[in-house]
Amino acid sequence: MKILVSGSLAFDRIMDFPGRFKDYILPEKIHVLSVSFLVNTLRENFGGTAGNIAYNLALLKEQPIILATAGKDFAQYRDWLRERNVTTDQIVLNEDFTASANIITDLDNNQITGFHPGAMKQASRVDVEKIKNAEGELFAIICAGNVEDMIYYAREYQRLNIPYIFDPAQQIPALKSDQLKFAVTGARVFIGNDYEIDLVLKVTGATKHDILKKTELIVTTKGEHGSLIETADSSYTIPIAKPREIKDPTGAGDAYRAGFIKGLLGHYSLEQAGRLGSVSAVYPIEYYGTQQHTYTSREFSERYKENFREEIRL
Repeated sequence: MKILVSGSLAFDRIMDFPGRFKDYILPEKIHVLSVSFLVNTLRENFGGTAGNIAYNLALLKEQPIILATAGKDFAQYRDWLRERNVTTDQIVLNEDFTASANIITDLDNNQITGFHPGAMKQASRVDVEKIKNAEGELFAIICAGNVEDMIYYAREYQRLNIPYIFDPAQQIPALKSDQLKFAVTGARVFIGNDYEIDLVLKVTGATKHDILKKTELIVTTKGEHGSLIETADSSYTIPIAKPREIKDPTGAGDAYRAGFIKGLLGHYSLEQAGRLGSVSAVYPIEYYGTQQHTYTSREFSERYKENFREEIRL
């Protein structure tokens, strides 16, 4: 089964601040905030929600197809993805620059990000029906990216009966209440961190109970506290996999989603799917950059057993 991954493609510029933001931000002066952080390191890496998730899916021997927009400077990134068995034929190029994210991380792994959308300001609007006719059975994930695309793909997946995960993340404020309701309730899975889930509930006026009447699963990621998988009838608390070292948390959430998709498509139990997400998420934490890690299927299975005392085969 091919997996359609829509969202952002970006160049990540990741910087480490050797202090804590909270020590330099005065709550009583927040209305006149003017702060400069001197960082230790600067690294430029390939990133973006669609690129990161597709990269991790390819590591897990799945077949991702990226649906997104990139710019005139995308050639090296495109070659990188192709060499790692990610299908890039549906990426739409324009004359702008590829999106870029400037990310500063402090000692508590808090992050401040400045994001420039660049080429992503234009929708990709790939012909999904054409892909389905060529490929057959499909699964999809809609991640934070061009807002027009997010709703367009939700509409197309519902029309073509393609099951999908909806992951609005940073684009929640840019989506209208009725758009969020439409995309969330038509999804097989609604996923986000605990803040994002609560924000969607506030904006839409819905409860988790309301959403689970139409959506099979709500998955809440909680950083170092693991994740929570909820159905209409039950819930599963999933612990994290233990990192061997912590260098940079950027990309862990995207990797979790890839592992969770692997679990769903592989017909593992929901608990196992969540654990696969946890193991997938631990790898990018141990590297600077969201696509610098790699592993074999055997190494991944051994890491799973090491953390969860259970044999699993991919």
